Amino acid sequence: MKRYVLVIKTASAKPFPILLPIVKTVFISLLVINAGSVQAQQSNVVAEDTAYIRVVNERAGKIVAVLGITDQKKYQEVQDIIARQYRNLNQIHEASKLTAAKLKQDSSLSKDARTAALQQEETAKEQKLGQLHAVYVKQLQSSLTAEQVEKVKDGMTYRVLPITYEAHLDMIPSLTDEQKKQIYAWLIEARDHAMDAESSDKKHWWFGKYKGRINNYLAAQGYDLKKEREGWEIRKKEKADK
Repeated sequence: MKRYVLVIKTASAKPFPILLPIVKTVFISLLVINAGSVQAQQSNVVAEDTAYIRVVNERAGKIVAVLGITDQKKYQEVQDIIARQYRNLNQIHEASKLTAAKLKQDSSLSKDARTAALQQEETAKEQKLGQLHAVYVKQLQSSLTAEQVEKVKDGMTYRVLPITYEAHLDMIPSLTDEQKKQIYAWLIEARDHAMDAESSDKKHWWFGKYKGRINNYLAAQGYDLKKEREGWEIRKKEKADK
């Protein structure tokens, strides 16, 4: 009987020469694609930053435009101070949002621990905003008159303070000087908070909070706000009809 021996040769670890150009081409292509993706992401970030800077510069420009500054250098300096404040506020709020999001997604934290950590982050954010607010106001005071500083603060908060204050005086002509002083003081507090808020809605929220406090105060002082408001509407209509 004949015996046959089957000989099997193991494949060489060295790749076939014909595959080398293909592998090289694919590798280079992947590098190019990856680099292009990174570059595109960086371009988007730059575009977003540029767009935001343009927005805050325009916003600051509108505020400075009503201050009556005739010196062009000073005009630009004040506009830069205001625009920089908007950017600094945005950085604080965005960083805090990112931290809060990470805490909410951290499965290793218990409910109580997460709540405590979120509160701690909120407190830290408020402290940073308070410090930034103080520095900003000092910068404004060193460059502007007290009246101009007030206009800047009102410009950053859509003039809600003067509008609301005048509305209360018009709605309730019998307000005492002490009551007027208290209403104005609370609106000042509301404006200080609103100046540092991250959005239009949040700015109005702060004023809404203090308007509620004012309403409670006036009600405790014996005013029927519903009746006062109805009388005010009648007076405004009569004035408009004249």
